[in-house]
Amino acid sequence: MRFYLGVHQPIWLTRVPDIPLLVSHRRLGHRRTLPRAITEWALDSGGFTELQLHGRWQIDEKDYVQTVRRYADEIGNLAWAAPQDWMCEQRILKRTGLTIREHQRRTVRNLVRLRELAPELPWVPTLQGWTLSDYERCADFYEQAGIDLAAEPLVGIGTVCRRQSSADVERIMRAFATRELNLHGFGIKITGLNRYAEALASSDSMSWSMRGRYVSGCGPSHRTESNCLRFALSWYRQIRTTLGSAGLSADTVSPQVLGRAA
Repeated sequence: MRFYLGVHQPIWLTRVPDIPLLVSHRRLGHRRTLPRAITEWALDSGGFTELQLHGRWQIDEKDYVQTVRRYADEIGNLAWAAPQDWMCEQRILKRTGLTIREHQRRTVRNLVRLRELAPELPWVPTLQGWTLSDYERCADFYEQAGIDLAAEPLVGIGTVCRRQSSADVERIMRAFATRELNLHGFGIKITGLNRYAEALASSDSMSWSMRGRYVSGCGPSHRTESNCLRFALSWYRQIRTTLGSAGLSADTVSPQVLGRAA
């Protein structure tokens, strides 16, 4: 299973050569210059924050495509990019005033449009919902749009981050894994991996940063560990231990990388 370490400092793309990273569009979109990645990375669209703040996507498909093309060209090593999907947490539904079904339709419609505009970019379809039947309906919408999820290199499962360790999410993950889909779990950290890591092809998390808010900084340059690369890589080692105990493997963090992060 491939685990993407979520980071909020794009410059880390130039400092960690041997593990995959996940970076949000919200951290990159305002930058005039972009770092050149020395590692594989994936792009998160930042949809949860976008919808929570504005109740809609403020950037249209054409502009998003132009921006992601820039990331692919200037940063390089882009493994995949998340679409402008619509999450289905209750707080997001309340903010948009729309139903789960409409969020699903917009999610599928967006992926189709992005692929029409930029078929060369590695867009990843994302399933959204709340209950298992919701996610199954979203999969049906993709099929109706002519998208064969079983043929996709990766299929994201969204709206699970804040309940990733629940039995409901485990049932959802295992149900779609039986369909032989290559699943990516958004925001799946240690508690979730302990339950269903073997059902996933990949996942990501940056929960290390939240935890680091309550840890004193390891050097004079920062008061807490919420923005510390060394702390993030140490947390990543814990993920590797979890995966190892499940009989799975993840990318290694070498002592040399930890030394550079000090």
